[in-house]
Amino acid sequence: MTQAKRVVRSDLWLNPVFDARLAQEQDISLGVFPVRGNPAAAWDMLAGAHVYHVSAAKDELPQEWFATGELIARCPRLFCVSSSGAGYDTVDVPACTAAGIAVVNQAGGNADSVAEHTLAMLLSLSRHMMQCDRRMRRETGFTREDIMGHEARGRTVGLVGIGNVGTRVARLARAFGMEVIATDPYVPAAEIERRGARPATLQQVLEQSDFVSLHCPRDASTLKMIDAAAFGRMKKGAIFITTARGGIHDEAALVAALRSGHLAGAGVDVWDREPPPLDHPLLAMDNVFATFHNAGVTHEARRNVARIAADQIVDVLAGELPPRLVNPEVWAIVAEAKRLLQPMR
Repeated sequence: MTQAKRVVRSDLWLNPVFDARLAQEQDISLGVFPVRGNPAAAWDMLAGAHVYHVSAAKDELPQEWFATGELIARCPRLFCVSSSGAGYDTVDVPACTAAGIAVVNQAGGNADSVAEHTLAMLLSLSRHMMQCDRRMRRETGFTREDIMGHEARGRTVGLVGIGNVGTRVARLARAFGMEVIATDPYVPAAEIERRGARPATLQQVLEQSDFVSLHCPRDASTLKMIDAAAFGRMKKGAIFITTARGGIHDEAALVAALRSGHLAGAGVDVWDREPPPLDHPLLAMDNVFATFHNAGVTHEARRNVARIAADQIVDVLAGELPPRLVNPEVWAIVAEAKRLLQPMR
């Protein structure tokens, strides 16, 4: 008799719809290990796991539980690593690929929330809403003209990446009467147009946009992509927004661009270290809208991401090709191995 297909996750918070969905499958068992305090119990669960659902929060999950080559070596039954979010900073994809392990994420599950957050930052910074709020709380005697902002209508937003989130940002921006341009090396020009933006190079996005908004993955090709030179190419008075991943932009270079007055403001949701230290210079600037990597953290998004993650795991365990497969080159290996059917030792 074949034993249950085993899914393992950590005890970091996850919307309960995830556990409830897996509980509907009679041949799937779920193990939840503590990230602190009992490593022996955690390794015992992971050693028998077919699927490891790993938290994507790199600064919340202890590195011991990242899906690295070391962890893979201790998990002989593992054939799928499922990231809890669209990002997969806690997963060594090349190591998983080398081991014939499928990596899946939840791209698109929180896209509406991230897009709304992006537009909220854009409008707040353009209209100086944060500056007005802060000044009203600490001083009197200033005029409304002192904090006068700009309308979004007629201005240009440049998107670096036009995937699930970028496409929704383009749609919202157009509703405000904005022009949208976008660069994305993975999307053909015709498709960029279909998604609601005018195709452009990265240099054109930087030079022509009143708002530059990042919606690209963090990988070797994008680390520190937005550096001092990139900020220097942006329009004087432009606004920089990122809801992508920390490390894609150079934080020190952003500080310098704001201090010099070259940039008018920045909306920063993602950081090199999350949360950033209280003495981070960006947090001392009134023209910076700072949030705690929570653009995609809404009740609706967390529920949706947990649901699609569980659904995708059920599909993988049934031998179906998952819709959000990060490394498709391994799927033939996973399917051929039929490790699901092997009884547990």
